[in-house]
Amino acid sequence: MNLLLAAQSGWGKSFKAQHVMEENIPDYDHVVVLDYKDEYRGLPKADLTSWWIAGPREMEWSASTWQEFIEENEKVVLARHERLQPDQWREMSARVVSGARRTGDVLIVIDEAHFVAPQKKKVPEPITGLATTGRGEGASSIWVTQRLAKAEEDVASQCQARLLGGFESSADLKKVEKITEYPVDLHNPQVRTVPHVPSELEPDGRETPESLQKHVEGDDTVGSEWIYSDNEGTRERRNTRGLAAEMTSTHYGKQGKGLKV
Repeated sequence: MNLLLAAQSGWGKSFKAQHVMEENIPDYDHVVVLDYKDEYRGLPKADLTSWWIAGPREMEWSASTWQEFIEENEKVVLARHERLQPDQWREMSARVVSGARRTGDVLIVIDEAHFVAPQKKKVPEPITGLATTGRGEGASSIWVTQRLAKAEEDVASQCQARLLGGFESSADLKKVEKITEYPVDLHNPQVRTVPHVPSELEPDGRETPESLQKHVEGDDTVGSEWIYSDNEGTRERRNTRGLAAEMTSTHYGKQGKGLKV
């Protein structure tokens, strides 16, 4: 299965992504996390994966070398070295994915997917192939992004399951509308009343706002609402508040300080 996990910045996206990874890592022989911002150090610290910094040296590795590396390091988080620019990271990610797809039963997680599969640039074939044909090879994928509008449309549309949070950008909301079959305003936290909300997507314990909301304490996001849907017809409203108690590993994603205006 291919899962699209997307929400605007500050929604708790990487936190939820880490929880989803924890649930699925034990089910795969091989796992590769392409960690653009080095947010998933909690997974190796909890002994769920190993950890490797991918930099200029690894930039020269072939797909075959990456295949050998993944076979030797069965479950690994690849953290982007700060010297690698987005275009270089995309090129290297294509070879990583190409090598990983040869290992058979593999879960590939692509963090900040709008850099690896951007809408306005040529996306390498191994990347688009992961979304379109990877499932037939035994490869599953999770695509994590905060800028859905900037992510390649073929990738987003080919995901059989979607876990979407809140968006306020009109461009992101238009992209959401293309891949959902319910009122897109549910994903705009600024909208209070949403007409024709399916009963399974109504908020729990309140009348309004009906749109997805996040829970904030001080400067910290402590939980958020999401909608899960898939091609089998499943639709659920989910809440991540209190999820930390269920997580095996600590989330190390960086939270920016607030600004006084």
